[in-house]
Amino acid sequence: MGDRPPPQGYIDPNFPNPGTDGDATIIIYGYTPSIVVGVLGCVLFLVALIAHLFQLLKYRSWYFSTMIVGIAFEIVGYAFRCLSAKVSPYRVNFFVIQYFFIVVAPVFFAAAIYTVLSILINSTGRQYAPLAPKLILWIFITCDVVATIVQIAGAALIGIAYSNRKDPTTPNNILLGGLAFQAFSVLVFIILFASFMWKARRVLLKVVSKGFYFAFILSVIMIYLRVCFRLAETAEGLMENLSTHEVYFGTLEFMPVVIAVWLLAIWHPGRCVPKVAVRDVEGEFDGY
Repeated sequence: MGDRPPPQGYIDPNFPNPGTDGDATIIIYGYTPSIVVGVLGCVLFLVALIAHLFQLLKYRSWYFSTMIVGIAFEIVGYAFRCLSAKVSPYRVNFFVIQYFFIVVAPVFFAAAIYTVLSILINSTGRQYAPLAPKLILWIFITCDVVATIVQIAGAALIGIAYSNRKDPTTPNNILLGGLAFQAFSVLVFIILFASFMWKARRVLLKVVSKGFYFAFILSVIMIYLRVCFRLAETAEGLMENLSTHEVYFGTLEFMPVVIAVWLLAIWHPGRCVPKVAVRDVEGEFDGY
């Protein structure tokens, strides 16, 4: 034990390390998570879950059900951040579980966005879109799933490395690779999305309300902002500025996702998107 190097990273002087099995020698977050952020996350996403679930059932917008799954994941993730804040910030499984659920949740939000875009393309005409609706759905969902699997593997390996006092550089590079791939695939989607929303704007504004049109655009921007933050944070390196100050997490991970989820609750596609377009796209996907 005496020849082991001292722990490199953040140790909370006001929160002694229990030193039990499953505890890292340092706080992997780079800070002690705030209970306020954890509770706010649980409350805001729980209320959003109720709002989305009510409208999902009322308007029978089953194509948008992945939003429910994503919001539920966010609630679990922030619940484990609460455990880190109040029970032990050194507990590796708390860190990995909260990271898993908070990172995976936007994949379900993205799937819902891809589906809505496919429906909008169908409602305005294929001539405004560079790709067929079903291709947009399956290409970008596949990209998100692959990217997320790589990210989760990297995060888990980082936790194991810190727990065993080993160099976490390789796991961080794995995480970075997954984030870089996701950022690239979402950027391609943003380009296709922007092209369609601009070319079809006159037709779209006759099909959906102006409020929904701009809320949908802003929600996509918020999700991409969150992806860019995660990429920048990981590229900067472990225990650097972005990853060791919770204010960045709060303003560039937590806040953008909350805004996106609430925008799509206020201007819910089940209420704002024409039912005829929805039926046509659902039929097309069923036959794919």
